[in-house]
Amino acid sequence: MSHGPRSGLYAVSSALLAMSRHLEVRDVLKTIVASARELLDAQYAALGVPDDHGGFAQFVVDGVSDAQWKAIGPLPRQHGILAAMLREARPERLADVRKDPRFEGWPAAHPDMSDFLGLPIRDGDEIIGALFLANKLRPEGAGPCGEEDGRCGFTEDDEELLTILAQHAAIALTNARLYERSRELTIAEERSRLAHELHDAVSQKLFSLRLTAQAAATLVDRDPSRAKGELQHVAALAAEATEELRAAVVELRPAALDEDGLVATLRTQIQVLDRAHSARVTFSSHGVRALPASQEEAVLRVSQEALHNALRHSGAAHVDVTLDRRGPGAVLHVRDDGGGFDPTAIRSAGRHLGLVSMRDRASGVGGTLTVESAPGKGTVIEMEVPGG
Repeated sequence: MSHGPRSGLYAVSSALLAMSRHLEVRDVLKTIVASARELLDAQYAALGVPDDHGGFAQFVVDGVSDAQWKAIGPLPRQHGILAAMLREARPERLADVRKDPRFEGWPAAHPDMSDFLGLPIRDGDEIIGALFLANKLRPEGAGPCGEEDGRCGFTEDDEELLTILAQHAAIALTNARLYERSRELTIAEERSRLAHELHDAVSQKLFSLRLTAQAAATLVDRDPSRAKGELQHVAALAAEATEELRAAVVELRPAALDEDGLVATLRTQIQVLDRAHSARVTFSSHGVRALPASQEEAVLRVSQEALHNALRHSGAAHVDVTLDRRGPGAVLHVRDDGGGFDPTAIRSAGRHLGLVSMRDRASGVGGTLTVESAPGKGTVIEMEVPGG
C-alpha cells in the first residue's frame, strides 16, 4: 500500500466521515467514488447502481473530465466486466482488464485502462452497487503493470481496504435511500395538507361569494345603493379567492431545484407572489454557489414559510428576500415591514407562524435560524446553511 499505518488510518477515517455527511443518494455516490480513488491512489474510479435488467440505473465516475464523459456516450448497460460484477458478486483484481475474456472493449473516447480492481457493495444479500478502480498510480520510473514481476498494480492490501470502504459505503447508501424515501413521504404529506388548506380556504370564499351575490340580486330593484355595495364585496371576495389559488399553486408546484437551481427557483416563485399579492415582494442574490440538495430544499421551504407568514399575517407593504454567499454556504434573509410580533411568546406565535418547523428544517441540514421581530417593527427571518 502507498500509505503507512498512520496515514492509512487517517485516510480511511476521512473517507468514512465524508460519506456520513451527505444524505442525498447522488452526493453519497460521488463521495464514495472520490474517496475510493484517493484512498487507493487510482487514476480512475466509478460506481454503478444496478437497475432491474442487469445493467446500471446510475453510474458515477471520478478522474474523467466532463468533456471526456460526454464524448464517451450513453450510460453503460450490459457492459462486459462491469456488468459481470453485478451478476457474479465477487471481487475482481486484474493485472490487465483488457485481457480478460469478459472484456468487450471501451467506447472510442474512453480513457485507456489496464490494472483493475472491482467489488460489489452489498446490503445483506442484495447487491446495491459495484465499485471499480483502474490504473493504480505508481512511482515515477516504475514500469507498467505486469511488465516487471507479473503482479497487477492493485494489491491484496488494496482489495482489503476497498472492502472496508465498500461495507461502510453500503451503510451510507442505504441511509441516503431511506432519507430520500422519508423526504418523498414528507413532501406527499405537505401536498396533502396544502390541498386540504386550499379546499377549505377557497370553499369558504366561494360560499361567501355566492351568498353575497344572492343578497345583491334581491336588493338590485328595491335598494340599488346597497346592491352596489354587495357587488363590490363580491369583487373583493373573488380577488381574495384568486390570491388563495395563485399562492397554493406556487406551493403545490414541484420546485425545479434539480433543473434550475435554488436562486432561479426562488426568483421565479417570488415573481409570482409579487404579482399575486398587493404587497411588493422583491428578491436579490449575490455570489451563491450550488449547495447540497438537502440544504437547497431546506432554504426553499423556509423561504416559502416565511413568505407565507409575511404575506398572510403581517400586513406588510413590502417583503424583501435576499440570498447571499457566506463562506462555503449561504444565508437567507426574509424581511417585512409588517406588524411584527413578540418572539418571546414562542409557544403561541411559534406554532402559529411555523417557526418551530422552520427551525427544525434549518437544524436538520446543519444550519441555524434566527428571528428578529417586535410589535410594530416588522420581522426578519435569517437562515444560514454551511454548504458542502
